Amino acid sequence: MKRLLPLLALAVLSRPAFADGLPPKVLGALKAAQIPATSVAVVVQPVDAGKPLVAHNAAQAMNPASVMKLVTTYAALDLLGPAWTWKTTAWTEAAAVDGVLNGNVYLKGGGDPRFAIEHLASLLRQLQVRGIRQITGDVVLDRSAFDVPALDPGAFDDKPMRPYNVGPDALLINFRALRFTLLPDGGRVRVLMETPSEGLRVDNRLRSGEGGCGSNWKDFIDVRLAPENSGDRLEFTGTYSPQCGEKALNLSPLPADGQAGGLFRALWQELGGTLGGQVRGGSVPAGARLIASHESPPLADAVRDINKFSNNVMARQVYLTLGNDGAPATAERARRRIGDWLNARGLRFAELEIENGSGLSRRERISADSLNRLLLDAWKNPAMPEFVSSMPIVGIDGTMKKRLNGSAATGRAHIKTGTLEGVKTAAGYALDAQGRRYAVTFFINHPKAQAGGPAIDALLVWIAQRQAGEKNVVLENE
Repeated sequence: MKRLLPLLALAVLSRPAFADGLPPKVLGALKAAQIPATSVAVVVQPVDAGKPLVAHNAAQAMNPASVMKLVTTYAALDLLGPAWTWKTTAWTEAAAVDGVLNGNVYLKGGGDPRFAIEHLASLLRQLQVRGIRQITGDVVLDRSAFDVPALDPGAFDDKPMRPYNVGPDALLINFRALRFTLLPDGGRVRVLMETPSEGLRVDNRLRSGEGGCGSNWKDFIDVRLAPENSGDRLEFTGTYSPQCGEKALNLSPLPADGQAGGLFRALWQELGGTLGGQVRGGSVPAGARLIASHESPPLADAVRDINKFSNNVMARQVYLTLGNDGAPATAERARRRIGDWLNARGLRFAELEIENGSGLSRRERISADSLNRLLLDAWKNPAMPEFVSSMPIVGIDGTMKKRLNGSAATGRAHIKTGTLEGVKTAAGYALDAQGRRYAVTFFINHPKAQAGGPAIDALLVWIAQRQAGEKNVVLENE
């Protein structure tokens, strides 16, 4: 018996600290959510150490949801630089005479993910400052910087008017979105169109609903676009609870040319201009001269919006920009460039599959180990400050503003979140109680994944409370 004791002690010491490779409170939260550990992948590794603290199902390829944005944005920051900008330009073939331009105006997009109404208005003011008041020809929209196939906006989740389903566009204006305000008013519901769009009429048939205002209030509203001889009619039906109060509803009901045309005509009229022709797609002809331009804020600002607020449309724009290397950008060129970039950095992720770079995909795959290796690499990169600061701060801002507020993890982690049906993810950087920093990745792929948020939170709290001297290696039980 005495001879067996050292052997038993050795067996105990040689086992991982946690039998399933995860802290007990994380396992408890997964059990409560009825999510098996086999559907979870986790890696936690100090940024200054060669071995992980936690490694569970680390090599398993999984859907990362919006965490894939970290791959896209890190690649963009390193390849393009934080100061990269996009240009949107205006061209003509002739000079205006007495305020009249006898010809076309050409608007050429460069892929700017943040080209908004105010930027278009500024560009139009530049045209007027240069003497153009009346355009006898057309306004031609040049989207040739991106070579992308037509996208069915309802293909992903059968919600074609939701702005997050808008595809990439070299001349993306205001995210192709229109903003409406819903306002209960004495037993009825008013629908106010905040975004100008010449030729679009709102047909409000909304009824005042009963009961409270849940997070799914949008699901009780149906919107249909009905073309008419004099323009388009946007029909609102369904119910809206007065308890919702005033709320904004952003929709993308119009095709790209229709949205751009309605917005251009409305803004041009507000400035006192007239347009004789139509707004249509085309290209800038050879010999046209540059007359006005708009330069975007730097890439670092776009990356912050993408990661803080998980903006899918902007992420797809940045992804396509990576594929624009002298020829019109394609998703395949972007995919190859990211792959070449990873290989050059010694990051060979055999399981990596990128569809659009935003995570709004059922096809995209990466392992927790690969994603965590990317985070470790980014920590040593000159673009690290912009990359880290772009992620939501736990309990403070972005998509993590309302999570773990007031906990030990509040303000001590920068975490990008991801959510799809059957997918719940998080990745980023976290500090322990002694100020040591860790790269953290947590993937859940399971039908009940949405119930797994407390397990992710439990891991972040566990790291935040971790003291010096605790065991440093928690590997999965092989």
